[in-house]
Amino acid sequence: MLRTLLLLPLLLALEANGQEKAYFPDPDPLVQERLADWRDLKFGLLMHWGPYSQWGIVESWSICPEDVPWAAGGRKPGVADDYEDYRRAYEALPRSFDPAAFDPSRWAAAAEAAGMRYVVFTTKHHDGFCMFDSKLTDYKITDPSCPFSARPRANVTREIFDAFRAKGFWTGAYFSKPDWHSDDYWWRRFPPADRNCNYQISKYPERWQRFTHFTHGQVEELMRDYGKVDILWLDGGWVRRTSPEEVETYRSQAYEGVINLRFPQDQDIDIATLARKARALQPGLIVVDRACPGPYQNYLTPEQHIPDEGLPYPWETCMTMGDSWSFVPGDNYKSTATLLRNLVDVVSKGGNFLLNVGPGPDGDWDPVAYSRLEEIGAWMKVHGEAIYGSTMHDAFGEGEHVRYTVGRDGRTRYIFLLDIPEGELELTKLHPAAGSVLRILGSGRRLSWNTRDGVTRISLPRKAKEEHRFVTVVEVGGS
Repeated sequence: MLRTLLLLPLLLALEANGQEKAYFPDPDPLVQERLADWRDLKFGLLMHWGPYSQWGIVESWSICPEDVPWAAGGRKPGVADDYEDYRRAYEALPRSFDPAAFDPSRWAAAAEAAGMRYVVFTTKHHDGFCMFDSKLTDYKITDPSCPFSARPRANVTREIFDAFRAKGFWTGAYFSKPDWHSDDYWWRRFPPADRNCNYQISKYPERWQRFTHFTHGQVEELMRDYGKVDILWLDGGWVRRTSPEEVETYRSQAYEGVINLRFPQDQDIDIATLARKARALQPGLIVVDRACPGPYQNYLTPEQHIPDEGLPYPWETCMTMGDSWSFVPGDNYKSTATLLRNLVDVVSKGGNFLLNVGPGPDGDWDPVAYSRLEEIGAWMKVHGEAIYGSTMHDAFGEGEHVRYTVGRDGRTRYIFLLDIPEGELELTKLHPAAGSVLRILGSGRRLSWNTRDGVTRISLPRKAKEEHRFVTVVEVGGS
């Protein structure tokens, strides 16, 4: 992932209190229409997967020579102390990668049963290894040096997209703009110093042009050869066009030791042309150029956090089911209650929830992931009407334990109780119209209520907490 904590403020889309604020609407009417449809989906699946799953470590970052916890601190113990030896061992992982249990139809079925509506898959992460059959590199899962290449489902991106489309899912291609395997990004002539291009682009413009052409070419492959693609999810927000003033800010901060950059510079890959060519192949494609304010960041992506308030533009919280984006043996998976509360919190604030599961080296998920999705699905079958196609209420909620949405019909209100109180619920930010009928979803039980002096009081059943697991939902509608 982007690992935003150490990015420069100018790459954070003007973050304030952890919330990205800058948004520039795409003027294309078809893109706007597709965005509106995407916002109705609400719940999606993200998967980080690659040969690194064999070591059970952080995706890509352990070969990045930065002294940050997820890079140097995320290396596989006992492999090598020397950086170059470690990098060679990491880049040899594809030669033992053979996920024989890979069955994307099982993932698609589990995600569908959980109520998910779209999938985003890591076709290429920062390490440059392609989980698709790129014709522009041999560093890929379909290369003969990778044992899985001999299996019939070797082109895993195609298999995943086909399996999820068969269930009616939207498909999204995660694609890393930086490529640490490419000799035109991390030139072997020089040792890398950080996550950035390791040579002076102004001194070697032809090399950067080759890298730009390579990047465009791989995106074209994904848009041309893998069926309908709905979302191009671009990661690596430091690869972007920067103004001379921003470059000077880089230089001054590098000089002052605020950041560790060898060559503060413009890493422009011509995103406008890339997006235009991608949309020529996939009309209406949603492009998410993460952490790069501008018209090609069609929605914003708070990472591992939920904004404190409702946000007025399209956005999506991407969050791990466990502690890690990639597979880690014995990972600490969030409880079903926590995951559902996060989903409700995000949706009540106008966002979508993209939940990450990291497949293991055998090509399957941890059994805990299946269990969590099964329980989420049971809840969604009863309460999904309060989630899908909903919009924000005037207030997204009140306090820590009450959230609201407005139903697809624009009239029905839903009250989510993240922790149901005993006896009576008091509300000050939602007042049912006279004659409204309040019911608990899943039971049909009507609730008595009244509003006086600006406070709505709802009587709750004595055993409501025992009868309703995870999150209780009250429908506020007509007779």
